[in-house]
Amino acid sequence: MNSEYLATINRFSGLNVLVIGDAMLDVYLDGSANRICREAPVPIVDIKDVKAVPGGAANTAVNLAQLGAGVHYLSVVGCDHEAELLKEALVRHGLDISLIICDQTRRTLTKQRVAAGNQLLVRFDTGTTEAICGLHEKQMIATLKEKFHEVDAVVVSDYGYGIVTDEIIAVLGVLQRKKENILVIDAKSLDKYSRVGATVAKPNYQELVTLLAITEPAVIGHRSEQVKLHGRRLLEKTGARYVAATIDIEGAMLFQHGREPYRTFSKPVENTRAAGAGDTYVGALTLALASGASIEVAGEIAKSAAVVILQKSGTATCTQNELSQYFGSSSKYIHDWQELKSHVDIFRKEGKRMVFTNGCFDLLHSGHVTYLEQARALGDILILGLNSDASIKRLKGSNRPINNLHERIRILSGLESVTLITSFEEDTPISLLDVIRPDVYVKGGDYTLDNLPEAPVVLRYGGKVEIMPFVQDRSTTNIITRIKSLDKQVA
Repeated sequence: MNSEYLATINRFSGLNVLVIGDAMLDVYLDGSANRICREAPVPIVDIKDVKAVPGGAANTAVNLAQLGAGVHYLSVVGCDHEAELLKEALVRHGLDISLIICDQTRRTLTKQRVAAGNQLLVRFDTGTTEAICGLHEKQMIATLKEKFHEVDAVVVSDYGYGIVTDEIIAVLGVLQRKKENILVIDAKSLDKYSRVGATVAKPNYQELVTLLAITEPAVIGHRSEQVKLHGRRLLEKTGARYVAATIDIEGAMLFQHGREPYRTFSKPVENTRAAGAGDTYVGALTLALASGASIEVAGEIAKSAAVVILQKSGTATCTQNELSQYFGSSSKYIHDWQELKSHVDIFRKEGKRMVFTNGCFDLLHSGHVTYLEQARALGDILILGLNSDASIKRLKGSNRPINNLHERIRILSGLESVTLITSFEEDTPISLLDVIRPDVYVKGGDYTLDNLPEAPVVLRYGGKVEIMPFVQDRSTTNIITRIKSLDKQVA
């Protein structure tokens, strides 16, 4: 599966994207606080470092550029120092800023954050939030009409600060109906875009609570369950082909008409100062769709780009190389069975034949390798279930395993025959088989259908059972016995 993700990411280069939305400058003032002010009981922060980076829609544009796309950014800023800092930063990231309009009557939106150590103390917001004037609105519309069908995708990043007016939204709808483009909407008020015909609408949890008028928001940990119930309403309210609802640490739910929702899973990261992950998600999702990927594949890529961001600090970006490395170096191991099932569902939609086998695979040897290659040859995808360390101790004795689960995963991930790996705590993988339901279940050893406990489960859902004999004289037990014999000879 990673090869498909990597191929999609490689296609990001050469794509051209038009970004429309509120330009912001994010300023970070970092220092230390060791004293209390005499005038009031507040800390005195000795500023050690000041950093100014693009924020808001400008951050979305930068993320698209860092992911390999050519980006045209359409917005309105003030004619002030903050605007110059913002444009300089955009140029450093390789963006075309010729479409940015300067308005002497506006102040550039700026968010200044003061932090001591890892603690954010206060944020100051300044800038004009009223709607742009009629003249600049006409300029934006003219540029939008010129560029809309010249690019591979269009992203609207609307924070509600007056840049994307009702008239601009109406023109977007006209252009989209004339010739459909990849159009991704990330807006504070998505209901304004219901007639645009967007490809994707991307609300976060708070935005969809407002959109759906949910009076009792769910607590963290149960929000995905609540969101799942409202997929049809989200599609109707946004008018989009897909809705990608991001739910913070619970991942995202991807909705489309006539299909079950698809969930991507997030990896918890302890970093309270990370910002802009939503912009990164939108950028990666847009480029994946523009590259021809399915919404499921695009969602997995977007989720992974956001995970890269959450490992950083402040308003950050994910580069194309970082995203490729994430997939290139990531383990084949998936601990969460529901996440594993999500991958299985994709394989099934693609018509792939799935094979599953399980075992301890302690002290990997040539017999194991041959067995796994033979199992893979029975289908397109081989999923390997590993007995946990506790399970092996119950089956093999207190001195086993020789290699713990982490070591076994690392070794087996290097085998080309193995597609994905998971683990189970029970003595048999019966519960796991109920979850993934492979087309073929392979078991090695002197079993028959009558004495194999997993066989009834597989046969019940229509799967096939294949029993393969182990390679003679190749076993972990024999290796351990020989080592002990050599040890005695040396003694």
